[in-house]
Amino acid sequence: MLVSLVLLSLGALAAVVAPRLVSRARWREREPIVALWVWQCVVAAVLLCFALSMTFSAAAAWQFVRGQVFAPAPHGVMEAYALGSEGPWAALLAGLLACGGLWTAVMLTREIRDARAQRRRRRAELLVRSPLLPGEEPGGEPLVVLEGERPGAWWLAGGTPQLVITTAALRRLKGRQIDAVLAHEQGHARARHHWLLHCSAALASGFPQIPVFGAFRDEMHRLVELAADDAASKRFGRLTTALALVGLNEDRGVFGPCPAPEGDLPQRVDRLLSATPRLSPGHRLRLTAAAALVPVVPLLVAFVPALRALT
Repeated sequence: MLVSLVLLSLGALAAVVAPRLVSRARWREREPIVALWVWQCVVAAVLLCFALSMTFSAAAAWQFVRGQVFAPAPHGVMEAYALGSEGPWAALLAGLLACGGLWTAVMLTREIRDARAQRRRRRAELLVRSPLLPGEEPGGEPLVVLEGERPGAWWLAGGTPQLVITTAALRRLKGRQIDAVLAHEQGHARARHHWLLHCSAALASGFPQIPVFGAFRDEMHRLVELAADDAASKRFGRLTTALALVGLNEDRGVFGPCPAPEGDLPQRVDRLLSATPRLSPGHRLRLTAAAALVPVVPLLVAFVPALRALT
């Protein structure tokens, strides 16, 4: 039971402290892809702490679970954990954590269901605005051009992903700016950013009181856009990508004194124009490796008694 409580405390501490530590990192704007990886590792570590705590609590409460968990373990390992004398507290903790895991699955299922329903509605609207010609198959074209007075471009994910761009965007953007917009949306698709958005939204909706999940959702929305901006700027230049962002959004009031909800666009444009140098490859590698070790910490805590028993 001691290991279970330590893991639970470690997960709670990480859930509170980790968002503050990551938010203070000044390199996030320069390396959004690394920042995305760091956030995923932090959230994975928190979830792993809770999952392992549930497992050891259930093993302490019920003999059947204990036998299943320690079945492949060498002789003497189960005795090192001193399970079986904790009373009803172990069962209560295991039940609460199991309910949390089930609630997480429910929220993720709901998020995916709602996203699919929204995609179906948007595809239906797309067919109304851009009807199929004789011989065309629904969703067969990867690029759809819509008649519209408002510049816009977006990616429709799913089994047959499509990139949609309006004629107003084609008239306003010039030359390689159109290519930059397409590269930005393709960057979202290649990196599967919609899955990160779904998972972060499900966790934040299911557990709004846990700081790390709310920060995870907010940072995902911001960082995926920065990562897609970088994907476009690597191919077509920072200035071209910045001008494309301005051309698409200047009529929406995001650059005025009273910005619209897309208020991060001025910061994205400033970031592209400032051309802040990236971190060195060695620095990026160290950050990536350090983040990968974060989920290992709960595993080390969980196996400390076993390692002591085997030495």
